Amino acid sequence: MPKPAAAPARHGSSSSLCRNGLDAHTRILRGDRTETAGERAAHHFLDSGELPTAVVAFNDRCAIGVLAALARAGVAVPDDVSVAGYDDDTLSRLSCFDLTTVSQGAEEQARRAIAAAVERLGQGRTEPREIVLPPHLVARTTTGRATVPGPAGATRHQ
Repeated sequence: MPKPAAAPARHGSSSSLCRNGLDAHTRILRGDRTETAGERAAHHFLDSGELPTAVVAFNDRCAIGVLAALARAGVAVPDDVSVAGYDDDTLSRLSCFDLTTVSQGAEEQARRAIAAAVERLGQGRTEPREIVLPPHLVARTTTGRATVPGPAGATRHQ
């Protein structure tokens, strides 16, 4: 039976966090690719009474679910919690979300895939080809600097 699509991403995230000494400061929750999963994750934090400084969601749809649940609970984004997604889908670009996300360069992926198909079908290329397009961060308004309580109720930014 094949692994769920999220399993490799979860494993890669856990490994990276451990390698960089951040595993004690993070929590990875199981979910799926939907807004409902993001809402469940947000409720997990809200119910525990311990809000994280940031949430990085599996994809933009999950991140939108997190945003919705936090908004209903009166949690200010990004002042209280920063939220980021992954995919840079069309919803993340809407002004009502303006979601910080990681773009995989979907247009460039499509352009390269079409070019590869044309080479294969029209020019007879038979050898396999691997093209790696690095993802990049698209910073929008759902992320900000983390605030840490200081002495006598003062706050400082990190």
